[in-house]
Amino acid sequence: MKLKGNLLAQIFIAFGLAIILGILFGPSIDVIKPLGDLFLRLIKFIIAPLILASLVVGVASTGDPKRLGRMGAKTITYYLITSGIAVTIGLAIAFLISPGKGINITVPEAAVQINETGGFIATLLNIIPDNPFAALSSGNILQIIFFAIFIGLAIALVGEKAKPVYQFFEGFAEIMYKITGIVMWVAPIGILGLVAPVVGHYGMSVLMPLVKLILAVAIACFLHVVFVYSIAVKKFAKVGPIQFFKGMAPASVVAFSTCSSAGTLPVTIKNTQENLGVPKKISSFVLPLGATINMDGTAIYQGVAVVFIAQFYGLELSILQLLTIVLMAVLASIGAAGVPGAGVIMLAMVLTSVNMPLEGIALVAGIDRILDMFRTTVNILGDASASVVVAATEDGLWSDDINEQKN
Repeated sequence: MKLKGNLLAQIFIAFGLAIILGILFGPSIDVIKPLGDLFLRLIKFIIAPLILASLVVGVASTGDPKRLGRMGAKTITYYLITSGIAVTIGLAIAFLISPGKGINITVPEAAVQINETGGFIATLLNIIPDNPFAALSSGNILQIIFFAIFIGLAIALVGEKAKPVYQFFEGFAEIMYKITGIVMWVAPIGILGLVAPVVGHYGMSVLMPLVKLILAVAIACFLHVVFVYSIAVKKFAKVGPIQFFKGMAPASVVAFSTCSSAGTLPVTIKNTQENLGVPKKISSFVLPLGATINMDGTAIYQGVAVVFIAQFYGLELSILQLLTIVLMAVLASIGAAGVPGAGVIMLAMVLTSVNMPLEGIALVAGIDRILDMFRTTVNILGDASASVVVAATEDGLWSDDINEQKN
């Protein structure tokens, strides 16, 4: 295999090397952790300007508020449906494997710290920034999306007089795409620095009691990705599953390594545009929105974790409770949008809704980083599949702006 210029091969080699080094050196492999921190900082520093520039251009080029509303309705509907399917798969696999039975673990007395989200209405109101420049500086993605959409709509409504502003953002977007490509050159080194310390710190002695829980989450994630996303892109976009997964492979590895949908966003945008032919104006709208409210992987985690905790405490879940878990896992994905540690917050919401002990969160907190790897990968693949489906039902894949980008 030719390694020079083959980013995917380099990333996979770095990933394999990270596992080997982590096993060999254990916790002392932390010495290369700064390489991972460097990569994360490079990724994070391009997120806000990339979303702003690309989304302004995408909305302004659309020019039609009705069309934008239609795209938004399709996107949110897709996210809600797949999240509902995801939590259902999680529950089914958890009951099949029974990860919480026969576990002998002492629950830590210290309560897990859970930040309040303020509720669904407060989250919706918080989408509107008091200061758009503060939103840019803090990296609040939902507020940046709101700001960018309004700028794009205003440019379209003003018309010719706003053309210089449109050209500025168009040029700025191209610059950000180029910077993203440059940052990806160091992705293999960054992944080495991110994965090796995780492997080094989690020995088999720590993982063995919870191996069934990890296995349940991994199987549920695999089934959701292979069946739900494959069927969606094949049926609605006529894209072969192999083509889809191959095109998203670099972003998947970055998501697995960083455990951050937002942090993977620049790579997700790059892969969907260049490998799957999603037009910029669609990818720049669907993907940032998905990075904040689409959490299929986290929904799977909710289903498995709730059953695990119920089995550990010897509790029986009624049909009504199971339906409540499905509904709350879907709604919580929006209610916890943009909040650090969203997975733990969502789990707290779901447990509270079915009157289960919040102390159970401490059972899964110790391996949350490992579970986060699986769920984040599913999250970004869900975002990508949505962008492919929406693009296919709007302009079609490989439209003119993509061809121009490739030339």
